[in-house]
Parts: sequence; structure tokens; C-alpha cells
Amino acid sequence: MIRIGANPIGWSNDDMIEIGGETPLEVCLAEAKEAGFTGMELGNKFPRQAEALRPILEAHGHRLVSGWYSTELLLRDENAEIEAATAHASLLRDMGCTVMIVCETSNAIHGQMETPLSERPVLPHDVWPRFGMRLTAFALKLKQLYGLDLVYHHHMGTIVQTEAEIDRLMASTGDAVHLLLDTGHITWGGGDPARVARNHFARIAHVHTKDVRADLMLASNAADWSFLKSVLAGVYTVPGDGLVDFGAVFAELKGYEGWVVVEAEQDPEKAHPLTYAKMGYGHLRGELERAGFEVTA
Repeated sequence: MIRIGANPIGWSNDDMIEIGGETPLEVCLAEAKEAGFTGMELGNKFPRQAEALRPILEAHGHRLVSGWYSTELLLRDENAEIEAATAHASLLRDMGCTVMIVCETSNAIHGQMETPLSERPVLPHDVWPRFGMRLTAFALKLKQLYGLDLVYHHHMGTIVQTEAEIDRLMASTGDAVHLLLDTGHITWGGGDPARVARNHFARIAHVHTKDVRADLMLASNAADWSFLKSVLAGVYTVPGDGLVDFGAVFAELKGYEGWVVVEAEQDPEKAHPLTYAKMGYGHLRGELERAGFEVTA
């Protein structure tokens, strides 16, 4: 069974809070529901107490899917990390989530407007074992204490950006570390999302779907833009509006159960959120059903 959720980043950006900053949370939730979505990931406008968040989501017919958490495991061990994650993990547990989205950001550059992507960090060969060990230990603690599966979000501008780095991450960690497959990030990172799905299917526990505009990706790569400048230019869009072959991806995900989330950050001044939400939901649901998945609320 598949549930289709959304990330509020199409309405209000988390890395650039001024982008869509004037859009009320209630508008985001109402429009997401109108488009067909039945779940939402966390954004910067969401209350972070379950007793406050639950009635807001329920009033708009949504469940909480999950939420991003930035680790600093290159700088601290799993014990310090689990302590730092207490409030976030508690909220996800109390809201009935099953996964926590994690990305190592201690040295990431994706939030820096003027830093080109060519300057993103690359993890030295001899650091991978320690990072993998800490991430695995953190994942085990997260599961033991909160019942949450850690799903690692590979991301442009971070130490896990390319397909080879995804492979290295999976080889360096234990089975407690699951993978969040993001079709947009791996495509822009030069990889093949269908191949990543095939190679790591057993450990994929969450899926983000975004599309990539080829012309803007090539322009960004050629001029070495920053991640944020590329997003503002429109490098990402919703499924069905770019070059990603979602049919090929879902063909490799046979048997996957859980959430499939549209997470397509765009400037809402250029890409009307409700229009693109409807477009993304319609294309995504069609591709899922053609691949034999049953979509439920």
C-alpha cells in the first residue's frame, strides 16, 4: 500500500524562509489536501508540540509523514546526537511517524547562497568507516528509544551527493540505516534513480519525488551556481514536468510500502503552488498505478 504525501517546501521554503514566507500554514495544508495529498512532512511553520500540531493536521485531513533532522556526526558521537535529537524524535513518535529523515550537514554548503556546488564537501576515504559506525549506532538508538527507522537523505551540497557516495554510505553502514530515495537529487547528482532503487531496494524505506528541468540543471552545472540559486532559477519541479522517468523508478520499487512524497522546492512566485501540487500529484499517482501500486488514503 502506498500513501502519497507532500512536503510544504513547494509553498514555503525551509532553506530560504523568505520564499513563500507570507503563505499561512493553513493555506498550504488546505491546498495540499485539494490536490489529493493525505500527509505532510514538517516545515518551518509547523508547531513542534504534538498536542498543538495534531488538531491542525487533522482539521485538514492530513497525517504527519516525517521531518528532516540535521546530524553532526562528523563532529560528535551517537550519544551526543541522540540527545540533540530528543525533541524532534519525540514529536515524530508522538505523531505516529515510522521514519525520521536524516542528513549529515555539519560541513554541508547547500544552505549557502554564494557557495558554488563545486565547493561541496567530499568525505575522505579514511573518514567513511567512523562516519558509518556513528550513523549506524545513532540509527540503532533511534529505533530502540523512539521506534523510528532512520532514512538517510542524500542531498546536493553534502557528503552524500553522487550515486557512488550513496553506494559507499550503504556499504559503510549497517541495516539499521535505511535509504531515502530522492529522484531529483540523484538525477542532478549525475546518477540514475532507477539503478539506485534496484541496487538498494532492500534498504529503501522512504521516497521523495521531484523532477529536474534539464536546461536549468545544465546551466547550473556549466556556470557552477550554488544550490539555492539553482533552486530559485527553477532546477527542480514536480513529477511529470522534467526529465526523470518515474515509470522506470517505480518498476524497480515493486513491493515497496509506505509514503511517496512530492518534495519539489520552487519559488512560489514563479510556480503557483496549488497548480504544481495538482500536476505533481496527478502524474505521480498515475505512474504509481501504472506500475501496479495501490494508492490509499
